[in-house]
Amino acid sequence: MAPSMTSDLAPADLVRALAAHCSGDARALPGAFYTSPQFLALEEDRLFRDGWLCLGRVDETPDAGDYRTMTVLDEPLLIVRDGEGTIRVLSNVCRHRAALVAQGSGNAPAFSCPYHAWTYRHDGSLIGAPMMRQVAGFDRAACALPEFRSEIWAGFLFVNLSGEAGPLAPDLAGLDPILRNYHPEAMRHAAVVEERWGTNWKSLFENFMEGYHLSVVHEASLKPITPTELCEYFPGGPGFTGYRAHYTPACPDRGDCHPDLTREERRCSVMVGIFPGLVMGVCPHQVLYMALLPDGTDGVIARWGVAVHGEIAPEELERRLDLYHAANSEDKAQLERVTVGLRARAFAPGLLAPADYEGTIRDFQLYLGRMLVGVAAAEAAE
Repeated sequence: MAPSMTSDLAPADLVRALAAHCSGDARALPGAFYTSPQFLALEEDRLFRDGWLCLGRVDETPDAGDYRTMTVLDEPLLIVRDGEGTIRVLSNVCRHRAALVAQGSGNAPAFSCPYHAWTYRHDGSLIGAPMMRQVAGFDRAACALPEFRSEIWAGFLFVNLSGEAGPLAPDLAGLDPILRNYHPEAMRHAAVVEERWGTNWKSLFENFMEGYHLSVVHEASLKPITPTELCEYFPGGPGFTGYRAHYTPACPDRGDCHPDLTREERRCSVMVGIFPGLVMGVCPHQVLYMALLPDGTDGVIARWGVAVHGEIAPEELERRLDLYHAANSEDKAQLERVTVGLRARAFAPGLLAPADYEGTIRDFQLYLGRMLVGVAAAEAAE
């Protein structure tokens, strides 16, 4: 039995091992890629800070002055819709002495820091700073809250923390014909839940994006709707992977949906993973999604939500959420066991299942290789 790699390998050694893995058979990744703090630090820098991260749905802040706050990789963010209807992602750190400007969510005509009352417009510009006119060299125009690059795609809001990412849409262009008739951009925010799962972020991404486990782990909850044998992989692109989860003949139609959908589209969900951290099921009647952020090697913050087509009765929304809570609980239990297993020195990664069932995992691995191996090689050449 060949022992697994250990998590104390240097990042350069792990990157070389990743390059070799991506050029070999389609197998599970060795445990060290999930347990190494050094590899996680590389992922956070190169995948998350340099990539496009999903912050949720744009209509979570539907009206002028609506705002919400969140922290992404130790970066406090202030998401606000301004008077012109533009969504902005600002730094939520006061330019005076680093107090957080806003808390929670709500609606505000402006943002006044609770520490010293420096006050900012929705665009981040500073409009008030008590007594600072008495300070030589103070320039109010130079004290705006920094604004991060953001883009909207399919009704989702994305941010790039480093400012170095290329445009998001070109890397997702291959999804346009697949999702067009579902009109995810028109679906309405209905609910969102934030949880911490005791597993590596990659494990949750992989779990959501493979259908191999559906008939086993979700025998009662999801197998009657989308069993493993009805999964159909489709080729991914630079920024995504995906498969179709076809419905069983016994599964009833999924309720109110867009009239553009064909009969075939009404009978399947499109499971999509947007690299690095958004996974979703685009269904005829709704979008179910998870936005993932690493929280240590053994933790992930999963912000999962539902956006629906048309109106939905409260009792129907509650019924759907009960199903998703049940399915998530089933996944969480398995992934916490996987977290333990990935630390075993005896773990030797096995071959992946056929493409229809785990081809998305291979796409994800190749994405990791493109982003991490290529970057490491370029840095080594400098």
